[in-house]
Amino acid sequence: MSEQSEQAQYIEHTANWVKQVIMKYNLCPFARREVERASIRYVALEAHKPAAVLQALLAECRLLDEQPEVETTLMILPRGFEGFYAYLDLVDLANERLFEQGFEGKYQLASFHPDYCFDGEPQDDAANYTNRSPYPTLHIIREASMERALADYDDPESIPERNIHFARRKGSDFFARLLAQCIKP
Repeated sequence: MSEQSEQAQYIEHTANWVKQVIMKYNLCPFARREVERASIRYVALEAHKPAAVLQALLAECRLLDEQPEVETTLMILPRGFEGFYAYLDLVDLANERLFEQGFEGKYQLASFHPDYCFDGEPQDDAANYTNRSPYPTLHIIREASMERALADYDDPESIPERNIHFARRKGSDFFARLLAQCIKP
C-alpha cells in the first residue's frame, strides 16, 4: 500500500470514529455541526519524531489562521506514539510549543489515543473510551469557537460527567466493538 493510500485510510478511519462514535453518541455535542458543515480538517502525519510533529502542529495552527472556514483539525499520528506515556509527553511538549509561539488563548488541544486512560482510573474503565480513538490524535480547537459554543449550551460542565456515565453504562466491550468497526474496510 502506498504512503498516500495509507494516509487516506487513517483519515477515513478517524472520520468514521468522529461520525460513528463521537457524533452518533453525542460525546461532543459540537461535533455534528462541524461534520455537517464539512469544516473538520483531517491530517495523517507520517512524522513520528516529536520535533517533526511539533513543527507540523505549528504549521497547522498557521493554516487555521489563514483559513477561517476550517473550524478544527484532527492531526492523526499513526506511528511513533503508540505508547500512551510517550504520547502524553508529546501532548505536554505540544502545549508548551503553542504557548511559546503565541497560540495560547487562540488554540487548545484535546487529546485522543487508542489506550487513553484518565489519571487515577483503571485501564479497563469504560470511561476511558470517551477519549479513545483509532490512532493517537491531537485535536486543535479554536478557543473563540469553543467559547461561543459553550455559551449557547446549557450546563456545559455536565458534558464530561454525562459522557462518563454513558460510557460506564454501555461498557468497555461496546466501545471496543465500535472502535473496531471504524477501522474495518
